[in-house]
Amino acid sequence: MIYYVGIDISKYKHDFCIISNTGEIIVESSSFDNNIKGFQDFVNQLKSYDKSMVRIAFEATGHYSLNLELFLNNQDYSFMKINPLVVHQYLKARSLRRTKTDKADSLTIANYLMSVPYTPNSSVLYHTYTLKSLCRAREQLIKERSKFIVLLTNELDKSFPELKPFFSNRISTTLLYILDKYKNSSHIALMKDYETLRKISQGKFTYAKFAKLKSLAKETIGYHDQNSDLLISTYVSIINDFNNKIDPIDKQISTIIKELNPRILSIPGLGEISAATILSEYGDISCFSSPGKMLAFAGLEPSIIESGTLQTNGKMVKHGSGHLRYAIMNIATSILRYSPCFYDYYLKKRSEGKCHRVALSHVCKKLVRVIYSLEKYDNDFDPSLLK
Repeated sequence: MIYYVGIDISKYKHDFCIISNTGEIIVESSSFDNNIKGFQDFVNQLKSYDKSMVRIAFEATGHYSLNLELFLNNQDYSFMKINPLVVHQYLKARSLRRTKTDKADSLTIANYLMSVPYTPNSSVLYHTYTLKSLCRAREQLIKERSKFIVLLTNELDKSFPELKPFFSNRISTTLLYILDKYKNSSHIALMKDYETLRKISQGKFTYAKFAKLKSLAKETIGYHDQNSDLLISTYVSIINDFNNKIDPIDKQISTIIKELNPRILSIPGLGEISAATILSEYGDISCFSSPGKMLAFAGLEPSIIESGTLQTNGKMVKHGSGHLRYAIMNIATSILRYSPCFYDYYLKKRSEGKCHRVALSHVCKKLVRVIYSLEKYDNDFDPSLLK
């Protein structure tokens, strides 16, 4: 006999129920605390059943379920995570009543589990969660840093508008050093530490650029005063603080992804951070039975509208992981610069009359299909095999 366990996850406690494959309710409703004693009490109620016959499921509710997942993994219990939207739609299909309680939700999850193929958790659970935490923290820090980069740019547009274009509109380490030390055009015009700037830029900041920058500083149309100097100094300090926080995260992500050594690193233009973001959001790609399900998970599939004789494809669904969708769109943009086969595919879609964003979304779908094939069948990227 198979036993289906549905768990409704919450912050301080978890509600669960157990039903058999015949539909018999073994445990109608119970709960356990979100601590070690509660976890042990829960497992004790499962000890009378063969572990291979126990199927556990709960909604994907972010970090609230992490400790339980690790505990179950250590106890050799498998479990399956379900998209909350799917559970909600399943409940609506079963009843017209609007009843939402933790006990009712656990029963709904158990019933849903009975109706679908059981695809349990991955064996690389810890690495997946570590990467997800690091990648999402990095993404948040970069978004916060971007706000101050915009503020710094606005201030430079007034005090030294020629400066950022001189650095190809990038806030580089060399530029941050110059602004931190000199703050305004008057002081930059009198710079003398060329050797320091050359070392910081790893030789990219030549003496010709050094002389050109000093000349621009003397001739600038910008205006600065004590207030602008203070703001520039403040913004530069904050940006440097963010950089100092992001760099160790990047190194840790790089260390983990090198240990995993995924096949997707063989795709030109897809680096370690990008690979880590994709793997952390998808988890174990072998759990997906098709590339279409991976597209749905990322919300990259188009909606389908069919009524009578009318059948059209609508806009992108945008359900699923927003972090993953955002990452794949950015990665696709980068891959276009490094992979001729992806760029040719992009041009093909453009020649069909599709705008840039739509053509790029097609590149994203192709990229996801390639990722699925590489990880599922343990192959390196081979552009000659792309259709």
